[in-house]
Amino acid sequence: MDDASSLRTLLVGIDAACDRVLAPLFEDDEVPTLESIYRDGTGGSLESQIPPWTASAWPSLYTGKNPGKHGVFGFLRFDGYDWDVVNASDVCEPTIWELLDDHGLSSVVVNAPVTHPPRTFDGALIPGYTAPEDPDCHPEGLLEEVREAIGEYRVYPDEDAADLASAYADCIRMRGEAFCYLADRFDPAFGFVEFQGTDSIYHEAPDDDTAIRTIYRELDRQLESILEVYDPDTVIVASDHGMGPYRGLEFRVNEYLRAEGLVETRRGGDGMPTWATVRDDALKAGAEATDHRPGLGERAMATAARAGLTSQRIGAVLERLGLDDVAAKHAPAGVVSAGAKQVDFPASRAYVRSRIELGVRINLEGREPNGVVPEAEYEAVRTRLIDALRSVRTPDGEPVFEAVRPREEYFHGPESERAVDVVTVPADFEHFLSATLRDEQFGPPSEPWNHKLEGTVALSGAAVDHGAGVGDAHLFDIAPTVLATLDVPACDRMDGTPLPCVDPVGVQSYPRTDDGVSVETADDGVEQRLADLGYLE
Repeated sequence: MDDASSLRTLLVGIDAACDRVLAPLFEDDEVPTLESIYRDGTGGSLESQIPPWTASAWPSLYTGKNPGKHGVFGFLRFDGYDWDVVNASDVCEPTIWELLDDHGLSSVVVNAPVTHPPRTFDGALIPGYTAPEDPDCHPEGLLEEVREAIGEYRVYPDEDAADLASAYADCIRMRGEAFCYLADRFDPAFGFVEFQGTDSIYHEAPDDDTAIRTIYRELDRQLESILEVYDPDTVIVASDHGMGPYRGLEFRVNEYLRAEGLVETRRGGDGMPTWATVRDDALKAGAEATDHRPGLGERAMATAARAGLTSQRIGAVLERLGLDDVAAKHAPAGVVSAGAKQVDFPASRAYVRSRIELGVRINLEGREPNGVVPEAEYEAVRTRLIDALRSVRTPDGEPVFEAVRPREEYFHGPESERAVDVVTVPADFEHFLSATLRDEQFGPPSEPWNHKLEGTVALSGAAVDHGAGVGDAHLFDIAPTVLATLDVPACDRMDGTPLPCVDPVGVQSYPRTDDGVSVETADDGVEQRLADLGYLE
């Protein structure tokens, strides 16, 4: 133990951790250090937000605010019908570490999603998910320094590794070693290290119990090292959402809306892939999205699509032959996209733009570049959508949705206009919502496991009242709880409050971080990694 360490609070982010995932690991004594935080401290379920997906949920956790305030609703942001991957310039509210900076406290942050490009504060930050593989860090030149000190550091797993378990475990190890190096270098009061592989493995191989346990064992080793060396006064473990099997069906919302006369389609052209998860070696090589020009294959596939031979039709044949997975691994993304039947967004009245937004957007006149729904008809169209979607039943007669509601029931704040118009919450998160166009509205889930609402939280330390527990803990409560452990007032715009087991400090006003400028991500490597994990269709 380093008696000189000034680390007062350590926040350990474990993506997708929940009781369902942790219970068998605890039972088999696979993660003794992590289990000790629950056993010797206090913990319980942590309710996530809508939508419960990484890119939106982590900003909610580290700002303490709903997406209507911080501005990130999914992995993508939209400018009319164009899109880009979100980044830190889209987060319009101050983070925990920025608020601590206002009070003279330094922080070290490793691998937090949606933190690239980093903003300045007292401390150090290596960005996580949605950053490029060689991201800008804070301070400038930090990544090279870290790599020189610990060896290789990657944002994303090595795709050439022998197996998934070793690739993800290596990333877990890098997070822990980088955090220790930076904690020595900057001596922070607050530390935040996030582990992403605990989520990604369930998207890639949910039945690979050996890989899952390998990843968690490495996480436990890194956590043990951090605690032994820096001995923080308070340790907080939190996830952004849970994970579990989807026992229902895939519901293709745009196919349903097409049948309702709201979605128009076209064949071929540009757009996001709409058939299968694709991997394109050319894109992974780092070509910029803005520099892309259609190749011969794309032009040929677009021509075939206009003649009626779409990617979906080819995909259906390959599925019947059992060759769809093979094709998905080798078909270039541009070829698949060019040959797909796609939503004609400018011509449609309403559509799903990104499935993980959990909702439908209306093509509103005056808001969208080619809006076709007059503002005077907005509420009528929205009410029609809500009534229609609430009535959707599976072939077995079960409701597809637990809730279909106007966006203002979930999002409030100055960024709410960027949200979907109608929020659709699948029943018990058992049904997989898809934006793809296929011949049938229902099918088997594209992924057998996916996100659930119930995550997890645990706290330990001398200042934690173990008997008070965590109550009905919500994702928004984590930021004010962290601040309370450091005797710093929460932001008066936060939607959460400190958990019952810590003493609140009060609130004060802090300025928003929105400067009105969004930096373009335009990194095909990032986009392809999101597609590989099923986040982009």
